[in-house]
Amino acid sequence: MAAQLVLLLFPAAVILPLLVCLSAALLQWNEFRYRRKGLPPGTMGWPVVGETTEFLKHGPSFMKTQSARYGSFFKSHILGCPTIVSMDPEVNRYILMNESKGLVPGYPQSMLDILGKSNIAAVHGSSHKYMRGALFSLLNHAMIKDRLLPMIDSFMRSHLAGWEDTVVDLQEKTKEMAFLSSLKQICGTESTGFAREFMPEFFNLVLGTLSLPIDLPGTNYRRGFQARKNIVSMLRKLMEERRRSEEDHGDMLGSLMRRDEGYKYKLSDEEIIDQIITVLYSGYETVSTTSMMAVKYLHDNPVALHELRREHMEIRAGKKAGDPVDWNELKSMSFTRAVIFETSRLATVVNGVLRKATKDMELNGFVIPKGWRIYVYTREINYNPCLYPEPLVFNPWRWLEKGAESRSHNLIFGGGTRLCPGKELGIAEISTFLHYFVTRYSWEEIGEEKIMRFPRVEAPNGLHIRVSSL
Repeated sequence: MAAQLVLLLFPAAVILPLLVCLSAALLQWNEFRYRRKGLPPGTMGWPVVGETTEFLKHGPSFMKTQSARYGSFFKSHILGCPTIVSMDPEVNRYILMNESKGLVPGYPQSMLDILGKSNIAAVHGSSHKYMRGALFSLLNHAMIKDRLLPMIDSFMRSHLAGWEDTVVDLQEKTKEMAFLSSLKQICGTESTGFAREFMPEFFNLVLGTLSLPIDLPGTNYRRGFQARKNIVSMLRKLMEERRRSEEDHGDMLGSLMRRDEGYKYKLSDEEIIDQIITVLYSGYETVSTTSMMAVKYLHDNPVALHELRREHMEIRAGKKAGDPVDWNELKSMSFTRAVIFETSRLATVVNGVLRKATKDMELNGFVIPKGWRIYVYTREINYNPCLYPEPLVFNPWRWLEKGAESRSHNLIFGGGTRLCPGKELGIAEISTFLHYFVTRYSWEEIGEEKIMRFPRVEAPNGLHIRVSSL
């Protein structure tokens, strides 16, 4: 019996030490592979995957651990790329304001493949200037005032109808709201016909953007890339139908497809599709999450909710029941704007941006090899008590101070030439949503559902609220 037990345990006694030695050897080999004089301190993790698993699973705590060991400027290997992580506010601002000096957008391969290589976040130089001009022609103040705000107002009133005396999953509702509102602005009335087919494909696309670019069945990358193919097919079909009809639709897609003499920005079909996907993606992430978290923070902060509701009730007091929100009323929503900025700061919808070195360069006293990524990690700036007193407290009033939005450390909507072109459109959507929500309803949360804050802000089991009429 004893002899049999020894025989059974012998393989495990041999294999376990071998696995430990092999793991240690692989880790050491990967460190040696990326060893170079002048690099910042840090670790590179496993071959191929690097430290991606720890980064995606633990996020902020992983970053804090690494910065405690190596300082605010360290090396790692995340999302398939050797990467320098910068958590220094001054260095981050320098990187964002000096893109042309050896730095270009450096988004991971999964994001490039799924959002398209012509999307505004990926291109640089003259291409970026041209694409940015094309998008600003769709998202400028005049377009929001005259075309998009009436469309948004009509959609929000309809989307928020009938919520009284029901339990709703706020996360699900705000995701639908952000997607359908954006799709309506892009495709107009035609969006109704294929929205339900488009939506699940789009949600798969979103999941695939933050994944390792491993093209195997069942991976988020494979699902996201396939979703892109299906979306491209739907958009191409719509564009072909529009060209045959020659009708002027007056929406974003119609503007991007213009070929008349007076229109400055003439894009290829591939470029048009990539910009549409980018507008949908960026608007969806920020608008849905910020709307959901604003409702949560307001629920938890009755004084802020009272002030927000007072602002919107004053607007409604001078209007008939069916009157829409107009441009001047939108611009008067100063406390609502402060709530949106504070929600974006505290929830940290955007954790940072990626850049890529186009040549060997020196930054912050260290060597950055050509081809390496730099992760401008802006998340911790939002919780710096020197910049935001009592940083974990929801305090919209801090944004009412003169010049608060323009302070150099405020990178909530990006910075430099990478300031989000859809910033004001997103604020208009969230403001209109909050207007109709707080003037129609009161609500209470059901249970204490968990909210994850990295790599995306989301409630894994939903965020359920019981809604009542005011």
